[in-house]
Amino acid sequence: MSCCLGVMFVAFLVGLGEGRRWDSRKVERKIFITWNDLRASDGGILRENGGRNNGSKIIVVDQNGKGDVRTIQGAVDLVPPYNYERVKILILPGIYREKVHIPASKPYISLIGDEDMPSKTVISWHDKASDRAADGVLGTTRTATLQVFADYFCATGITVENTVVARPGGEGMQAVAVNINGDRAVFYKCRFLGSQDTLLDDIGVHYFYQCYIQGMVDFICGNARSLYQGCVINSVGPGAIAAQHRNSPSENTGYSFVDCRITGLGKTLLGRAWGEFSRVVFAKCDISDVILPSGWSDWNILSRQKIPE
Repeated sequence: MSCCLGVMFVAFLVGLGEGRRWDSRKVERKIFITWNDLRASDGGILRENGGRNNGSKIIVVDQNGKGDVRTIQGAVDLVPPYNYERVKILILPGIYREKVHIPASKPYISLIGDEDMPSKTVISWHDKASDRAADGVLGTTRTATLQVFADYFCATGITVENTVVARPGGEGMQAVAVNINGDRAVFYKCRFLGSQDTLLDDIGVHYFYQCYIQGMVDFICGNARSLYQGCVINSVGPGAIAAQHRNSPSENTGYSFVDCRITGLGKTLLGRAWGEFSRVVFAKCDISDVILPSGWSDWNILSRQKIPE
């Protein structure tokens, strides 16, 4: 991460969680998001430094059985509750057809795929809001392929998708790929694929750097305070990109998109005012003609037509 802002933001989000002061000039990215902990030998996997590196615990996920576990949830389950050290879950390439839940009691987890080819490591599921579980209708939040309620979460080099395709005007088609509710999370070179409500960026302070986010209807939504820097935002049909849910002027939440690129098919809006005081900023972004001239929607509620003073 060569960008000074990115390094400082990562130091703030992750370093504070290590229980000591950090000099942002000395933060090493490899502590959290590289493959330096492993090397391949004769088709096997060898851990460097006895499976630990820079104070981090290493868990390897491999569908072919050459790691510690075969599933990502299995790796999360190995992390003890109320853990206070960085745990790096290294995921070997493959399509992992599972839902992954990281509870609030398991902070400091990193999910690490292939930094250069995030499309090779995929977590995939297919729930939608109108689907039923044993205790009733799922609703939006429980559709998530990846649910993160823990603080100090990191991810890099992975794709998370919800394969449900929203029908125009369809009811109960919300289908979340990632639901992030923990505080101080970082996503670097990740891909989020879906249709409606792809990324439920709901609670906490989060940083998305050089990520790819795809959807159609309100596909970045929630009430977090997040910075999206150098990301590609791809719309696959008519709808809206951001639906931010700030309901009070006293809430310190909102989405900032900086140096992002907006691409896609069909005509869409930059955002819809889901909350009474929704706050979304696009700065220094490359915005293609996929965006409708009107730019924004007030959700058909006139009181939400506000601009900064």
